[in-house]
Amino acid sequence: MSAPAQAVVIEGPGEHRLAAHEPVAPAAGEALVRVHASGICGSDREVYQGNRPEGYVRYPLTPGHEWSGTVEAVGPGVPEGLVGRKVVGEGFRNCQVCDRCHEGETTLCTAGYEETGFTQPGAMATTLTLPARLLHILPEDADLTAAALLEPAACIAAAALKANARPGERVAVVGTGTLGMFAVQFLKAGSPSELLVVGTRPDREELSKTFGATDFRTRDQELPDDFDVVIETAGSASAATTAASLLRRGGRLVLTGIPAPGAVGLDPTDLVVRQLEVHTVFGAPPEAWAHTVRVFGAGLLDPLPLVTHELPLDEFAHAIELVGSGDPKVGKVLLRP
Repeated sequence: MSAPAQAVVIEGPGEHRLAAHEPVAPAAGEALVRVHASGICGSDREVYQGNRPEGYVRYPLTPGHEWSGTVEAVGPGVPEGLVGRKVVGEGFRNCQVCDRCHEGETTLCTAGYEETGFTQPGAMATTLTLPARLLHILPEDADLTAAALLEPAACIAAAALKANARPGERVAVVGTGTLGMFAVQFLKAGSPSELLVVGTRPDREELSKTFGATDFRTRDQELPDDFDVVIETAGSASAATTAASLLRRGGRLVLTGIPAPGAVGLDPTDLVVRQLEVHTVFGAPPEAWAHTVRVFGAGLLDPLPLVTHELPLDEFAHAIELVGSGDPKVGKVLLRP
């Protein structure tokens, strides 16, 4: 006898419950996915604590924007061949008709912000129903636990595509969390001559080198200033400044972290005089998702070493505590419906 369908529901800041879950039959253009696992990140803590910016959350809410699963049913207009396939899915519920969407920049959709797990029901539930156009099909032998981390990986894939690191270039990553470790793997896949990781956690040196880093330094050590490409993932107040300082003149910088208000800004004079090329990333457009799934399928991306905890849905509160604990032994936390 299968377990009853359940879902985490956050009623408002600091208030949550485990509720009975009724799968939503897919309408035209939709698919119903049985969730295998859902990851927790800092933005989920923001939703629970109530400090996510206005307009970027809608209560009551089932959270969960990082997930993997298997298609159980499809609505009219969706290929039946999707049923039974392992999938991951984009979070941004873009309109598909504005100029930005037509250009593939769906995270910049002008129709307003809507995202799975923040303003639309998320994957911390037994099933998830969403537009089938957002799905990305995984190889049949894909590990769904590893695949639950492909959403943060896709955000870094967007950064890697913008960085456009060429074989033989000297590249660096600032930040040693989940995003930083994905950045190392994406940059390694491009065959750099050097791959430096800069962070505040010496305990991440071994993992960084396992993923392909050739050097690891903390910010209080002497740092170079002649790298071609730097991807910043730390999101701390000084991370952008540290990242820019690593670059040669004409180097390329991609910022992905969102620091708290009051962070140290980049010096415009320095940017102009050194002719630095600066890009930013918020979320992942379809191109980055497709790139992530290809790289994952090719065996060049290994998310599993980043997973340290797998918990049932009824331990949501404990999972949130773990993510915010600051304990270096806590990596990626997954909830398993």
